[in-house]
Amino acid sequence: MKRFFAPLLITTFVFSTAAFAAEPDLEAGKAKAVACQACHGADGNAGTDPQYPRLAGQYRDYLARALHEYKKGERKNPIMAGFVAPLSDQDIENLAAYFASLPGGKLGDLHGHVQGE
Repeated sequence: MKRFFAPLLITTFVFSTAAFAAEPDLEAGKAKAVACQACHGADGNAGTDPQYPRLAGQYRDYLARALHEYKKGERKNPIMAGFVAPLSDQDIENLAAYFASLPGGKLGDLHGHVQGE
């Protein structure tokens, strides 16, 4: 009987705590995003250098995963690693939600930033 209830209890706990995880805070994400502006632009649509990706309008899950991967060293970029090192998991979720909430640029707005132009 214990073999049945222990996994059931653990599974119930895991799923119930996930349901109560803190929702992303867009204002907190906006406050943290100030550090991102130098490279990614004030509106998240990248600065003047096309090597920096646009963050505005990206999928929240993609942004959060990318930031976690930089933090764990799974994505290699010393600049990004330095920026994400002090971020908590909640900070990362807030940043991802904030940038995802912004209007993204249109492909027609790339102004020659596409390779070959």
